[in-house]
Amino acid sequence: MDHIVTLQDPVTAFAPWMEPTAAELAAIEEEMPVILADVDLLDAHIATLDRPPTELDARRIRRARRRALAARAALVNRTTGTSLPGGAA
Repeated sequence: MDHIVTLQDPVTAFAPWMEPTAAELAAIEEEMPVILADVDLLDAHIATLDRPPTELDARRIRRARRRALAARAALVNRTTGTSLPGGAA
């Protein structure tokens, strides 16, 4: 009887280059306000999936959308003038 097994080493092999670098972690930390604002906006939309949105829901969505846009604008204003990796414009 032949056993079919997976090759664990190629699937779960650990290599130091697989971990995020300090620069990547810093970029994620810098974008965290935008990520959290987007999560709040998604939560507001998800709350209205199974029913028609009430006026309170509409206000919650509008507030979340404004916070998400403000977080994106703040991120763009903070990163204006910094160069992108890889020479991209």
